[in-house]
Amino acid sequence: MPTIHYILHDGSTRSIDAKAGASVMETAIHHNVRGIDAECGGSCSCATCHVYVADGDLDRLPPPDEMENELLDGVASERRPGSRLSCQIAITPALDGLTVRIPESQV
Repeated sequence: MPTIHYILHDGSTRSIDAKAGASVMETAIHHNVRGIDAECGGSCSCATCHVYVADGDLDRLPPPDEMENELLDGVASERRPGSRLSCQIAITPALDGLTVRIPESQV
């Protein structure tokens, strides 16, 4: 199982064994990771699952599509180069060790 590392508001890290095929958002919700609300349930329409992907992991992800890009323009926290919606990151074995930080404004 791939492991996803979530860096929380307090700087602590929760490392969770994730099911391939699930999203980073679904994994967070199923394991009660604070700060990922996912009000739309993962349909890419609310941006409450915004995360910052670690710089070293960005090249392992496909770029955001047009819809995700539009939503990222309106996130509550600062948009950064590593900003992604966690509902749009499908977990695969190749993402083992992926690290995401939860923005402070979502806590």
